[in-house]
Order: sequence, then C-alpha cells, then structure tokens
Amino acid sequence: MKDIRKIVRRKVKNSSGRTLFWGIRILPKAKREALYTLFAFVRHLEDVVESKITLSEKQEILSMWREELDNIFEKKVPATDIGRRIYKNCMRFKLPKEEFLNLIDNISANIDNPLQAPTLQQLSGYCRGVGGITGSLALRVFGCKDEQMIKELSTALGFALQITIILINVKEDAQNGRLYIPQELLIKSGITETAPKSVVVNKNLVLARRELAHIAAENYQKVYMLLNHLDKTTARSLRLITDIYKRYFDIMEKRGWEIISPKPHVSKWCKLTILAKNILKAK
Repeated sequence: MKDIRKIVRRKVKNSSGRTLFWGIRILPKAKREALYTLFAFVRHLEDVVESKITLSEKQEILSMWREELDNIFEKKVPATDIGRRIYKNCMRFKLPKEEFLNLIDNISANIDNPLQAPTLQQLSGYCRGVGGITGSLALRVFGCKDEQMIKELSTALGFALQITIILINVKEDAQNGRLYIPQELLIKSGITETAPKSVVVNKNLVLARRELAHIAAENYQKVYMLLNHLDKTTARSLRLITDIYKRYFDIMEKRGWEIISPKPHVSKWCKLTILAKNILKAK
C-alpha cells in the first residue's frame, strides 16, 4: 500500500492531495486503503489525460481501463496493479461499476480540447464528473448508505471543492491553456475574450472570480448542512477535508479575489488544529 499512498500524497496540485491525505489518515485501515486506492486511480486517469502522449494512445489506455473494470466486476483476474488493488480494497464497499465508468468518461471528456470558458452548465457537468463522482464513491467508503444523501452531498462537495481548486489554480491553468471560469460570469464582468492568458491579466477578472466564489460559498453552506445529518463518525473525515478546503477558500476571500498569486497556504499547524477540533467534535 506504500506506493499507492505516495501517489495520493504526490497529488499536490492545488494542495488537494495533501488535504485528502489529512482526511483519510484518521480512518480505520480498510477504509484508508480503499480511499488511497480510489484517489490513486483518479490521479492515474488525470495523468493519462494530461500527458504528452498521442490522442490515440490516451484513448487506448482509457479503453483498456474499461476492460479492466469488466475484469474487476466480473471477478476475473485484473491485469494492472491498481486494478488488483481496486478489487482487493474497494469491492468490499460495494462501489457501483457505473460510477467508475462515469469517472473515466468525465475525466477524459476534454482529452483533446482543454476547457476554455465553459458555460455554467458545462462547468456543472465538469464539477459533477471530476469532483462529484469521486465524492460519490468516497462517501460509500466513508460509510454513507443513503443514496439521496450520497447524491446531494457529493454534488455539493464536488462544486465547493472543485471551484476552490479552480480559484486557486487560475494562473497555472491559464499557462496550460485552460480556463474554467464560465463564459456567463466573464461576460457579466465585462470580459469578452476567452483566451486563458489574456483573461488572467484582465483587470475585471476579480469580478468573475468573485461571482464564481459565490457559487462555491453556497455549496460549502449546503455541505455543512448535510454533514449535520450524518452520524459523527462518518461525518468526521468529510468535515475535516471540507474545513481544510474552506480554509484555502477563506484565505483567498480575505486577501481579495484580485490576487491570483501566490497560491494560498495553510500551515501544518493550522491543519493539526482543524484535525483536533474535528476529533473532539466527533466524540
């Protein structure tokens, strides 16, 4: 399991991997290993999509993963290390195959065309596909069994956390040809261009980021409301992860949405404080 943990900790883009690691580490061993495996799988898919190999090679790898999921769910011998670990560590939690397939489809949706100023509807699909589906799978591992709760909480989490990541990484994404801020918010803010490197230096970007932050704030509020309806043990790790992401969000909001660099930093001491509060709250 050591190598899988390294993959999760290496997922430091927007500090998301470190945040996830903090939330996972306080769980029982079986749940920890299942989540390490799940997030390593997500990181692998993202690496494939973002790699410099040809489009046909990316499509071939993703096609092979669909075959691998057939092996896993038909109880055949998986062909890959992560596949074997999914079979060993995740299947005990009755994770649905369709969500794994949806995860592949959504992560690879923009495989040959990075998002540039999507519509609000497209952003919604992106947050649901990248953050929400991962959250849906993770919630089952955390112990949530209510399907309606899983749907509502994973959707709100997907929006809140993914938008926070977008707000943190706006400069880095622009340098890589990506722009996740919706076109409706850009137009509302008086920005008519959609070229990422032009948008990121536009003086009105602050207005668009503020509008996007408002959507995230509404979803954080919904997440905390829903967490109050979960049992304390199940909610503890989820609340810890949410609290740390919200801390990044609060730092950006406090310093002003016109500031896009450097990225916000949450100290280890602050994370330990948040961890301690959540442990005490769960008792």
